[in-house]
Amino acid sequence: MTTIAVTGASGFCGSHVAVTAAARGADVLCVGRRPGPVGRHIPWDAARDIPDLSGADLVVHCAAAVGDPCPRSPAEAAMHAVNVDGTARLLRAAAGRPVVWVSSASVYERGPGRTHITEDHPVRGHLNAYGRTKAAGEALALDAGAVVLRPRAVYGAGDPHLAPRLLSRVRHGLLMLPGPSVRLSLTAVENLTDACLAAADWPEGAYNIADPAPYDRDEAIRTVLRAHGVRARIGHLPRPVTATAVRAAAALTRLRPHTEQPLTRYAVDQLANSVVLDVTKARRRGWEARRTLSDYAPADAAWLSALPG
Repeated sequence: MTTIAVTGASGFCGSHVAVTAAARGADVLCVGRRPGPVGRHIPWDAARDIPDLSGADLVVHCAAAVGDPCPRSPAEAAMHAVNVDGTARLLRAAAGRPVVWVSSASVYERGPGRTHITEDHPVRGHLNAYGRTKAAGEALALDAGAVVLRPRAVYGAGDPHLAPRLLSRVRHGLLMLPGPSVRLSLTAVENLTDACLAAADWPEGAYNIADPAPYDRDEAIRTVLRAHGVRARIGHLPRPVTATAVRAAAALTRLRPHTEQPLTRYAVDQLANSVVLDVTKARRRGWEARRTLSDYAPADAAWLSALPG
């Protein structure tokens, strides 16, 4: 029986990987601060410790600090401690075991040229600490010979980030978005999970992971709203108005440095500009995306039934 160590197994992506790995017959070690949904718990604080990976045949590294912290804030330092220093500690503990390291399409350089992104797209020019620390962490992983997966906007059952943030922006039956609709790649958590469990046999390097085709932004958001039973119209803010709102939010946050900025350049960039991932490289290894946004539901009973309790 294969033993798979899954870091961050109590989180969104990690829990899906752990449950699916166990369902496919693997012995699962849930590595992190909290126990995962299946398998044996291996305590690990990614910001401080070297994990015990004894007995693991494969390491899938899903643990990460996420968010959009203010520059030079304690939250930014904490993010670096997990995403960069934690990666270094993990790779030291892996000691030659195959590692699948879950990165993000946020590592890619912003600006034009993102309507067809291959793995050769420049990794630089990041707008926030998340992109910078994920890029630095994956560079360590690539240097160590790991397989690095780059999904974009992972969604699905148990999502604690994207859908809640989107729903919180609805005001009086209206959701305002920056600029006109664009084409965006999204990644169902099931598609990412399949890649995590297949990638141990892939050649080292980076691989984009996304649903089979990009989505129209506004239609995708309407799908999510309907799945949550929310009736709302979508409006479009002109780009100059959005830029003014971002500057105002930044100024307000400087007065309260321990709070997270409610609207950032990164958040606007992710919604206002086309970002389409080319997944040809992963498909050539035999991976295929089996889920799309049309399968989306806020709670997936089949998946939730696999959780204890």
